[in-house]
Amino acid sequence: MSTGMLLKRCTKKILFAPPMLRSFSTITPIQMAYTLYGENNSTHLPLIIMHGLFGSQRNWKSVARILEKNVDKMIFTVDARNHGDSPHTSEHSSAHMAVDISELMKRRGITKTCAMGHSMGGRTMMHLALKHPELVDRAIIIDISPIAVPRDFYQMNDIFKAMENVDIPAKYSLGQGRKIAENQIKHAVGVQATVEFILMNLRKRDTGEFYWVPNIGSLHKNLRLFNDFKEHVKDLPPFAGPVMFICGNQSNFVDPNSWPDIQQMFPNSELHWLDAGHLVHFDQPEKFVNLVVEFLRR
Repeated sequence: MSTGMLLKRCTKKILFAPPMLRSFSTITPIQMAYTLYGENNSTHLPLIIMHGLFGSQRNWKSVARILEKNVDKMIFTVDARNHGDSPHTSEHSSAHMAVDISELMKRRGITKTCAMGHSMGGRTMMHLALKHPELVDRAIIIDISPIAVPRDFYQMNDIFKAMENVDIPAKYSLGQGRKIAENQIKHAVGVQATVEFILMNLRKRDTGEFYWVPNIGSLHKNLRLFNDFKEHVKDLPPFAGPVMFICGNQSNFVDPNSWPDIQQMFPNSELHWLDAGHLVHFDQPEKFVNLVVEFLRR
């Protein structure tokens, strides 16, 4: 499937009242690739799920299939810009991705949604809720804070450089190429689970050329904007809707001491800790889904 082509399990139009969306400024949206689950579920308040950095909607396939059986909602899993099958652009920030979500809602005739996002996707959904609260009924934010990122996140610069410098001769198979790439990036990445997660993005063209699915150059160039998230939303009023934060106690992406500051931005929020790392939904899938189902059924 070519870049930007939509991945859909169905084409049935969702019947919502036409949305009245205000502009986010001059940001040009992209048409995200997405998959729709639960076509025959209620047409009220769907759930939109966005993955984290280096992820894709495929990471959420199993969760979406469970949710479609347990909550009466249509569920959209999306590929963020510069990831998966969505278009590559030179711009990349939570503001841009929030605009992309609003564009998807506009195209599908959705006036309000439940929003769920992991890491980068979580900051996108927080930005959407703070900037346009009329579009978001409630939000589920997974292992990310609006306040700061952990100190070791700044090692991402080394990870990007290692990925950009990966060199694999075309004669090798994809499996062999991933092993070579692993040896070339593992010193920069460090954590084996993260190495394996990144290697899921390595592909091989029919011509033999190896490539990364995400737009590594654009993501690297715009990395600073991820770090500066709080600065970009500091003048926006708090989001009054229900928000659930689900975090891993083995991860350092959310500082427990920052919870009072987070509640200044999201006063109607709750915090749950699971025995997990940054990929909470992979490490504790059953407990994670139970929390999400209970929250969405309220």
